[in-house]
Amino acid sequence: MPNTTKTSTDSYGGIVYVPLAWFKRNLGAMIALVLMCILLSVTTDSFLVSTNILSTLRNVCVNCLIAFGITCVLICGGIDLSVGSVAAAAGVTAVQLANRGLPVVLCVAVALALGVAVGLVNGLVVANTDLPPFIITLSTQITVRGVSYILTGGQPSQCVNENFNMLGSGSLLGLPIPVLIVVGAMVILFFVMNRTCFGRHVYAVGGNRESARYAGVNVKWVQVRVFMISGLMAALAGVVLAARLYSGQPNVGEGFERDAIAASVLGGTSMGGGVGTLGGTVIGVLIIGVLNNGMNLLRIDTYWQYVVKGVVILGAVYMDYLKRVRASKK
Repeated sequence: MPNTTKTSTDSYGGIVYVPLAWFKRNLGAMIALVLMCILLSVTTDSFLVSTNILSTLRNVCVNCLIAFGITCVLICGGIDLSVGSVAAAAGVTAVQLANRGLPVVLCVAVALALGVAVGLVNGLVVANTDLPPFIITLSTQITVRGVSYILTGGQPSQCVNENFNMLGSGSLLGLPIPVLIVVGAMVILFFVMNRTCFGRHVYAVGGNRESARYAGVNVKWVQVRVFMISGLMAALAGVVLAARLYSGQPNVGEGFERDAIAASVLGGTSMGGGVGTLGGTVIGVLIIGVLNNGMNLLRIDTYWQYVVKGVVILGAVYMDYLKRVRASKK
C-alpha cells in the first residue's frame, strides 16, 4: 500500500509514487491550468466548444508522448534534444512504407525501431563518454534531421494509406485514437517507472549517480535504456503526427523538445534529476496545449506567441531551480 501522507524513498533513493505528495507538488500547476481554462472560457466563445476541445486533445497528444520520454531522461539526470528530429524521421519512414502497401503494423514497427535505434546510439555515447548529453543529442538532432531531408528530397511525402491515417485522425469509442495511444503509453510507462526495479534505478541514478553505482545499479545500462525509451516515444509521436497530417514531413518537429522539456518541468520534473512523475507531465502538457490554443483563439501574433512561450519555459526552469535550492538547504 502506498503511503498517502508523505514522500518516502526506497533503498536506492528513488522517490516512491505517493498520491498526496504528488498532489502537493503539482498543486500550483493544476491551479494555473484551471485558471487558464476559466479565463479563456470567459474571454472567448469557442474555447469550451466540443470541436475545439477535441482538436486541442489531438494537438497535445504528440507533445505528451514526447514529454513522456523526456521526463524519463530528465529523471535519470540527462536531456534529449533529438526528439523532434526523431519524430520527423519516424513519420517520414512510416509514410513511405505505408505508401508501398506494407501492413500498417509493420510500418509502425519499423518507425518505432528507428526511434529506439537512435535512442540506443544516444544512450551508448552518453553512458561511455564524458560528453554532456546536451551536446550529444544536439549532434544527433542535426544528423537525423539531415537524413530525413535526404530520404524525402526535402519534400513532404503525401500518405495515401487510409488505414495508416486513421492512427492520427480516427476515433474509437468516441475518443480520438491519439488520446487512446497516449493513455496506453502512460499506463505502460507508469508501471515501468513505479513498479519495476528499472524504474527505481532510474530515480536512483538521477538522484545520486555514485550512490546508485555503490548500491549495485548498472548506471550505464540504465542511461542507455532511458534514451531508448525517449527515442521510442518520439518515434511514436512522429507516427501519430504523420497520420494526423496525412503526410511525412521532414521539417516537422522543430522545437518539440522545448515544449516537451517545458511541460515536464511545469509538471514537477527536476532538471537536476531524481524527481518527476508522468502524471505531472500530463498536467504540464495540458498547460502548454491550452496556452497554445488560447493564444490562437485570441489571435495573438505568432511572434508574440514565441515570446510568451519563452517566458513560460524560463519561469518553469527558474521554479525548478528554486525547488532544488530549497531542497539542498533541508
